[in-house]
Amino acid sequence: MTAHDIIKRPIMSEKSLVEIENKKYVFEVDLHATKNQIRDAVHQLFDGTKVESVHTVKSKGKFKRQGKSSGYTSVTKKAYVQLKPESNKIPFFDSLN
Repeated sequence: MTAHDIIKRPIMSEKSLVEIENKKYVFEVDLHATKNQIRDAVHQLFDGTKVESVHTVKSKGKFKRQGKSSGYTSVTKKAYVQLKPESNKIPFFDSLN
């Protein structure tokens, strides 16, 4: 898997935008990606970043209904990436604050 396959998209929520000041970023990642693969992908995609820790959370799909149709939403995996204090910030997120 390449770095672009591992990290799908950044997650923009109120909680994640507050944590950007502490150099903590949230990404949606591939379901089968390990913490080491996520760490390497962040290092490859964003130059000058040094990852301190990675925490992952897998969420089950929620049950949804619309009329007669019913089913479950997709299973997702989020990665909380904490950068080291001496590391550069990710420039993409600087424009959001």
